Amino acid sequence: MEDQAERLREMMRNKNGAQGKSLPVKEAKKTRIITITSGKGGVGKTNMSVNMALAYARMGKKVVVMDADLGLANVNVMLNIVPKFNLYHVIRKQKTMKEILIETEYGISIVAGASGFSKIANLSETERQDFIDELDTLSNADIIIIDTSAGVSSNVLDFIAAADEAVIITTPEPTAITDAYGIIKIISTEIDNLNMGLKLVVNRVKSVAEAKKVADRMISITGQFLNVKVEYLGFIYDDQAVSHAVLRQRPFLVVDPKCRASLCVQHIVGRMEKSELREGGGFGTLFKRVFGLS
Repeated sequence: MEDQAERLREMMRNKNGAQGKSLPVKEAKKTRIITITSGKGGVGKTNMSVNMALAYARMGKKVVVMDADLGLANVNVMLNIVPKFNLYHVIRKQKTMKEILIETEYGISIVAGASGFSKIANLSETERQDFIDELDTLSNADIIIIDTSAGVSSNVLDFIAAADEAVIITTPEPTAITDAYGIIKIISTEIDNLNMGLKLVVNRVKSVAEAKKVADRMISITGQFLNVKVEYLGFIYDDQAVSHAVLRQRPFLVVDPKCRASLCVQHIVGRMEKSELREGGGFGTLFKRVFGLS
């Protein structure tokens, strides 16, 4: 069976070829796939996804945020946007990806989640192939940030497996730490050949010392009991500016770009930019891994 992902990559790389003439082909731009996830809800995962996207956009990157919470999509709620169409309409071939892609006033684009659609795994082979063709619309982006649902459903694991980097969000609360360890354990056991960067962000901390204590504990127990390397990416202060921005349904990076939380997110993105993409990652791999293509 033809490898759809390879076909699409080759098509993109050879767009300069015309009428059978062989022209020099530049290396195709590699879209960076970053999945934001958490072991439990309410730890600030969607807020992180949206504000990280804004920080990248301010660096001149073309960014798409894909709401991959197929049960309770809320990226659009965070931005006070009421989408007419979402991923469900693309999956059912009622709309194209271009038709549902929403350009926001903040310089980022969003793909609204398919609320009420349970499992990508339930798609037929034809539906999968058609959806892959539609996903190619997003390959012009520099960064795709995938905001997953909380927990360890098969959809979450699929999108984590597709990513170049998976960012685990936790807070200093004992339940959040336990659930973060739980999702890292499941990632390490359920995803074959785990070689993407697993990164940790500690949200809602009162001090640098508190964040470091949580991160050190997480890195120690995942290394000791799971033999998994987790990189401490940074922390975000417990900042009233964040809750004020949420109530206004605007990103805190816009409402108060100089607040402590905004500075933390910009620092985190700066650190991410210095890390290298893993071999074989990028947008083409997203096709393969999410849909289980050979």
